[in-house]
Amino acid sequence: MTVPESPTNLPTYTARQLALRNGQDRDEIWVAYQGQIYDVSRSRLWQRGKHYEHWAGQDLTAELDKDAPHTANVFDNFPVVGQLV
Repeated sequence: MTVPESPTNLPTYTARQLALRNGQDRDEIWVAYQGQIYDVSRSRLWQRGKHYEHWAGQDLTAELDKDAPHTANVFDNFPVVGQLV
């Protein structure tokens, strides 16, 4: 059985490093929410780094809290790959 990494054991990334994982510059498609960075690459809804009017490679905390039609539980379906610093 694999023990999931705690947030303190995860690598840290700056906003600038996160921006490179936008589905355009690299194959990685990452988004941040409340300080955690999620890999949404396997989601068909994030193909090419865009999900409706939202772009990957960004911190989506304010946008999600303001106008998302779903809760933050949507991130339960994706692996946490790092922390945003």
